[in-house]
Amino acid sequence: MTLEKLDFIFPFVIFGYGALMTMVWSRPDLIKLGQNQLLGEIWAQIRPKRFLGLLCLVVGGLWSLQNIWL
Repeated sequence: MTLEKLDFIFPFVIFGYGALMTMVWSRPDLIKLGQNQLLGEIWAQIRPKRFLGLLCLVVGGLWSLQNIWL
């Protein structure tokens, strides 16, 4: 894999991660399932990742659009 191809694919991976995390965190039934099934300390570690998912969604989306336009 060349560096140019990796540079083109990477923003889409970041966007996909952000989209997946945002979809999971926006579903109340999945949030309840996580609260019930996971231990308190694991849930406390996962909870701050919601902001990371939103950030990856925005940055990956803009970066992907830049790659497509240019």
